[in-house]
Amino acid sequence: QVQLVESGGGLVQAGGSLRLSCAASGSIGSINAMGWYRQAPGKQRELVAYVTSDGTSNYTDSVKGRFTISRDNAKNTVYLQMNSLKPEDTAVFYCNAGLYYSGTYYPGIGDDYWGRGTQVTVSS
Repeated sequence: QVQLVESGGGLVQAGGSLRLSCAASGSIGSINAMGWYRQAPGKQRELVAYVTSDGTSNYTDSVKGRFTISRDNAKNTVYLQMNSLKPEDTAVFYCNAGLYYSGTYYPGIGDDYWGRGTQVTVSS
């Protein structure tokens, strides 16, 4: 089993910043990548960014240049630094433990591979 605990969400004004954290524990030996997803009301969950164990990262187009994903392997923790936040970034953000293979991030399936989510609200 894998346990993922997120923190760092909150309410911020447009243009502000937040940093999300996701601490992983448990059976994480087979995981070589972690990602952040978000789900806005009435929309599907989307992959925002992912980072591999060797530091390779990728972002969805709407957050490029504003968000930065990083990881501390010693702490088994992944971070999402979000700058220049916009109201359209408002969503519940979820951490996921997954697999990176051949240029693609494959999310872990099942509740064990998802955090419970943290709300990010950006006011205009």
